[in-house]
Amino acid sequence: MSETITTQPSMALNGDARMHSKTEVIARGLKRRHTREKRFQYYGLAGIAFAIACLFMLFATIIGNALPGFTETRARLDIHLAQEDIDPNRSGDPAVINNADYDKLVRNSLRGLFPEVTKRRDKRQLSKLISSGSGFILRDKVLADPSLVGQTISIWFPLSADMDQFFKGGISAEVAESERRVSDKQIGWLRSLIANDQVEQGFNWTLFTAGDSREPELAGFKGAMVGSFYTLLVTLVLSFPIGVASAIYLEEFAPKNRLTRLIEVNINNLAAVPSIVFGLLGLAVFLNFFNLPRSAPLVGGMVLALMTLPTVIIAGRAALMAVPPSIREAAFGVGASRWQTVVHHVLPLALPGILTGTIIGMARALGETAPLLMIGMVAFIVDIPGSIADPATAMPVQIYLWADAPERAFVERTAAATLALVGFLVLMNALAVILRKKFERKW
Repeated sequence: MSETITTQPSMALNGDARMHSKTEVIARGLKRRHTREKRFQYYGLAGIAFAIACLFMLFATIIGNALPGFTETRARLDIHLAQEDIDPNRSGDPAVINNADYDKLVRNSLRGLFPEVTKRRDKRQLSKLISSGSGFILRDKVLADPSLVGQTISIWFPLSADMDQFFKGGISAEVAESERRVSDKQIGWLRSLIANDQVEQGFNWTLFTAGDSREPELAGFKGAMVGSFYTLLVTLVLSFPIGVASAIYLEEFAPKNRLTRLIEVNINNLAAVPSIVFGLLGLAVFLNFFNLPRSAPLVGGMVLALMTLPTVIIAGRAALMAVPPSIREAAFGVGASRWQTVVHHVLPLALPGILTGTIIGMARALGETAPLLMIGMVAFIVDIPGSIADPATAMPVQIYLWADAPERAFVERTAAATLALVGFLVLMNALAVILRKKFERKW
C-alpha cells in the first residue's frame, strides 16, 4: 500500500515534467516563428525604404538639372529700325521686310554699347554674347507690327548658351581661360551689361513655344509635344475600338476551342514582345511595303497601336470577366439577346476597367522610344507638325536627341523635357485611378 502511494507522486511529477518540456518546445518554436516573421517584415520595410530613397534620388537629380532649364537669361538692346535698312521704298511688302538684314541691326546695336571694341576677333566674340537667332526674333517682331519701322525699340534677346551657363554658375570665372568656353573679355562685357541693368533672368517660355534647334537657347519641345499628341491620337483611334471589339468577341462570343486558346496564348505572348520588334514590323510593312510617309505621327501611331493592342485586349477581357454572371442571366431571363446583353448591360459595367487598361497602355506608348527610332522619327525636325502626315518627332525621341548633344546647355533641357514627360505620365496614371474609383462597382 505504501509502495503505491509513493509511486503515484513520482508518475505525476514525470507527467508534469514532460508537459513542461513540450510547452517550452512550443514556446521556443513560436518565438522563432515570430522572430522570422518580424525579420521578414523588416526586410520588406527596408526594401520599400530603399526603393523610395532611389526614387527620391532620381527625381531630385532630374528636378535639380531641370530647374535651370526653365529659366533663361536675356539682354536688352536698343535697336534702331531704320527705314532704309528694312523697307527703303516704303512699300510695306512683307516679303521686302522679311529679307532685311536683321542680324546686322542687332550686331550694330551691341557694338554701339562697346565702341572700344575695334578688332575683328573681339567683334566676333562680342557678337557671341547673345543668341545667333536674335535676328530672327527681331524679324518676327517687325513682321508682326510693321509700324515699328523707322522707330527705335528696346527688345530682350536671349544670351548665347555659353553666356547663359556662365550667368547661372555653370561656368566658373575661376577656371583658367583656356579651359572654359567663355573668354575674360566676354565676361567683362557681360558684367558691364549687368551693371547697366541690361540683363535679366526670367521664365524660359521658348522651351514650350518653339521647336527643336541646333542652338540650345532657342530649342523647345513644342514640336515634340504636338508630335506625341498626334501619335497618341492615332494610337487611341486604332487600338481602343479594335481592342475592345476583340475582347468582347473572345470573352462573350468566341467558342472555347483549340483555335480560340491559340489566339489567347498569342495575345498574351504579344504583350511581352520587346517594343523594338514592333518598330521593325512597322519599318518592313508600313514604310517599305505601303510606302507611308517616314517620320510621320501616322506611322508612329500605327506602330504603337500594334504594341498597345494586347494590353487593351487583356485588360478588356479581365474587366468583362469581372462582371457577375447574374447580370447576364438576368438579361437572358427577360428575353434579351446575347448582343443586347453585352451592349446594354455587360459593357457599361466593364467600361471603367477597360478605360483604365487603355490609359495604362497609352501611357506606356507615350514613353516608348525604340519603335519610333526604327521608323525614322529620330530626324531633326524644326517645324511644328500641322497634321498626322507631317514630319515630326515625339517627346521620348526629343529627350534622346538632346541627351546625345555635346553642348552642356542641352543637359538642362533634357532634364526639363524628362520632367514634363514624367509629369504627363503621372497625370495619365492618376486619371486611370480616378476613373476606376469613380465608376468601379463592387459586387
